[in-house]
Amino acid sequence: MTHQLSPWIMFLHADLVVQLVMVGLALASVATWTVLVAKSWELRAVRRRIGAGQAILAGATSLYDAKRALTPDHGPVTDLSEAAAAELRLSADMPAAGIKERTASRLDDELARLARSLTIGTGILATIGATAPFIGLFGTVWGIMNSFIGIAHSQTTNLAVVAPGIAEALLATGMGLIAAIPAVVIYNAFARAITGLRAQAGLAAAEINRLVGRDLDRLAKPMRRAAE
Repeated sequence: MTHQLSPWIMFLHADLVVQLVMVGLALASVATWTVLVAKSWELRAVRRRIGAGQAILAGATSLYDAKRALTPDHGPVTDLSEAAAAELRLSADMPAAGIKERTASRLDDELARLARSLTIGTGILATIGATAPFIGLFGTVWGIMNSFIGIAHSQTTNLAVVAPGIAEALLATGMGLIAAIPAVVIYNAFARAITGLRAQAGLAAAEINRLVGRDLDRLAKPMRRAAE
């Protein structure tokens, strides 16, 4: 009896609809763990690149020095420095008063783009976490409904007869929870990690804005002397 009620045997003897539900939940679980591996590697790489870029910014005396030292391997920090340099080029013939504000706006846009790129792939985790229990419950309801139909046809309430069908139905709910719980936990962990990376990139953006301010002050000093 133990062998007959093993999960695999219960799956094989389940109704076709319940089997489809179980297969879908199994695929959802595989997707969850795949996202975990791929996204963990991506976030670690981004954290390492931002940290290396911050070290370069800390030792730079101007935006030009920072851009010269930064490479594509520094990822988001390089993009932030390029955005600041682009705004400086576009504002070359304009008063310096509003350049810092426009640069900060560009940096905010880059940070928002970074946040969007980091969240790619995490939406499936939220979807699985929210829907998997209900999909499993649907499989359970369908299976129990078929079990009651079988009871009516067999005209017996012997537990040994009806228990296998009910166990097969409940297996769907169990698989739904197995798929949903890790998805929710992993999604929340990624949300915290992405928030931390966004804050880390924000510190790099603030340092770039400070470099832009220093460069503007250096340019304004000779102009003030000439005016005097």
